[in-house]
Amino acid sequence: MSLVIKTHKPDPVIAPYVDSLWMLHNPDKEDKKVVVLPDGRIDIFLSQSTSESFHITLHGLGTEPGQGLIHAGTLTFAISFNLPAAEYILHQSVTELVNKVGGLPNTFWNYTVNDLQHFDDFCAKTTRQIKSLVPADPDTRKLQLFELLAATEGNISVKELSEKVFWSSRQINRYFNQQFGISLKAYCNILRFRASLQHLSEGKLFPEQHFADQSHFIKAVKKLTGVTPKELFQNQNDRFVQFSAMKSD
Repeated sequence: MSLVIKTHKPDPVIAPYVDSLWMLHNPDKEDKKVVVLPDGRIDIFLSQSTSESFHITLHGLGTEPGQGLIHAGTLTFAISFNLPAAEYILHQSVTELVNKVGGLPNTFWNYTVNDLQHFDDFCAKTTRQIKSLVPADPDTRKLQLFELLAATEGNISVKELSEKVFWSSRQINRYFNQQFGISLKAYCNILRFRASLQHLSEGKLFPEQHFADQSHFIKAVKKLTGVTPKELFQNQNDRFVQFSAMKSD
């Protein structure tokens, strides 16, 4: 049996900060090995399995493929955050969590194990919580910066970003390194890769956008996944996953 997946689009009020809410369940009696691919998001997981008690974790940005194990019976409800959420919703830098997982108290945002019983209720509770934290006066330059990055899927220069949001290139690069632990260039590479996944899943193994040529495309894919575009397309045993790009069953 394959993994059971459900996704929920965020309320428009929280959309600048939340990419998606989702649920992942491994109903099998055996653990499932996966390779987690970078997606340019930070995540909070609420999880429980037959071998692990209820716990909450914060997952930082990934810049490389991560080996994961989804334990038998695992049920996970999660929030995939857009990067502005680090500063405005979570109120913390995530520089120390690049390719790492940090623990959160099991009482975080008043969650309990009972919140894993109904996904729709979890989405409603989480939406209410994040709405209460949405700032009244965020730095519009930062929100516009991420809107442009999303709209162009990372295919934009720091010079153009700087001109459009009236924020110096030096300040933008410093902001990324100090707040998220990666460079703007590295983040753009992740966004370009994420945008190419749909093409790869359809067997289109040549770059359709955002990459200069085939060699640059292959190099980028191998750096972020550890395999070639062909191997990623074949995806034997559904071992490659990108959490925020998952689709409901």
